[in-house]
Amino acid sequence: MRYFLPFVIGLMLCACNQNEKSTERHPTTNIVQDSLTTELKQIQAKGVINGFGVAIVNQDKVLYKNGFGLADASNNRAYSAQTVQNIASISKTLIGIALMKAQELGLLSIDDPVAKYLDFAVVNPNFPDQHITIKHLATHTSSITDGDIYGEKSYILKAPIDTTAAENMEIPKEFNPPTDMTSMQALLSSLLDKKGQWYTDSIYLPAPPGQTYEYTNIGATLAAYIIEAASGEAYSAFTKKHILEPLGMHSSGWSFDAIDFSQHTKLYATPEKPFPFYSLITYPDGGLITSVDDLSRYLMELIRAYAGEGTLLTKASYEAIFTPYLSAENFEERDPDDPYNDEFNSGLFMGFSAKGYIGHTGGDPGVSSFMYFNTKNKIGRILMINTDLINDQGVQEFFSIWNKLEAYQLRLN
Repeated sequence: MRYFLPFVIGLMLCACNQNEKSTERHPTTNIVQDSLTTELKQIQAKGVINGFGVAIVNQDKVLYKNGFGLADASNNRAYSAQTVQNIASISKTLIGIALMKAQELGLLSIDDPVAKYLDFAVVNPNFPDQHITIKHLATHTSSITDGDIYGEKSYILKAPIDTTAAENMEIPKEFNPPTDMTSMQALLSSLLDKKGQWYTDSIYLPAPPGQTYEYTNIGATLAAYIIEAASGEAYSAFTKKHILEPLGMHSSGWSFDAIDFSQHTKLYATPEKPFPFYSLITYPDGGLITSVDDLSRYLMELIRAYAGEGTLLTKASYEAIFTPYLSAENFEERDPDDPYNDEFNSGLFMGFSAKGYIGHTGGDPGVSSFMYFNTKNKIGRILMINTDLINDQGVQEFFSIWNKLEAYQLRLN
């Protein structure tokens, strides 16, 4: 959740108390779907969020999916269920599945020390004799932190921006020119290896590996790089072969040239001012480009897998992903009352909330996204928007949409 406002969830806890136990039924599914569509259109019409996509699924089918508002305000292009955008840190959940697939293929073990696969040193200088393992990375207990430099180096503009275009855009200072694009290996070694250009001791916690939960994008990207090192192929190719293609996620990919760019939404700082298109050097930690149509297929697989019926991995591998590995001692603090805090406990890059939800949240410039399923009723929801949540009203509208999906999900099921 590199960019998503951390206070968003806390601000809106009071908005997350919808009555999920309602058993009200409408005469036909179409009537319920139409009613939900009408209510979501009314929220979008307030004009704070330009465009968004939503879905409700169970393990067997998509119960509802739709797009609302605009993918391109200047050209009046609608946001649909097929519109694609990056989904930020929800992308990390694919790293967990890819790790277990690599383990099934005999390429690695998640209990291995990361040093076994790296051509640069990743050692906590405060505990030089203690190994950082792949499982530490996958549970955010590696003792690696993001620090300041990571956020300044990862974002890369898709194309140079001329002066005239810049006047009509929001360009964060963290966005770097296309000429600064480099490899994951180059960035990771520069940050994590003591010999690296941007290394500082503060990139590691004053706590040993395995002890303290510290959410880290760098650690997630390092796990994906280890998959590359172990498999001999790019992480993008490995996940396409073992996740995207088997699930029929044909509109999804990790780069602009891997998707139909004409379907990509613009991303907005405000409803009037777009960001330029950007990508990530550390793309595994937040750069999956997908649609609610495709992401629904992925969430259905997660729900099936939690029920022991997944198709991508063995039952044992999925059990490893869905095991909550941490306890209160691993956290400096955590909120037991937040239903959508994916940092209450951790599987293998799979977030657990305190209220029985499994999934992940995400945020990047112009992106906020939620993907969760309820472990009791096995219903999942997706929300992805293309506009920054810059104030309380934006946050309220985001959760109004999210809660509206919850209010309808049992009737649709």
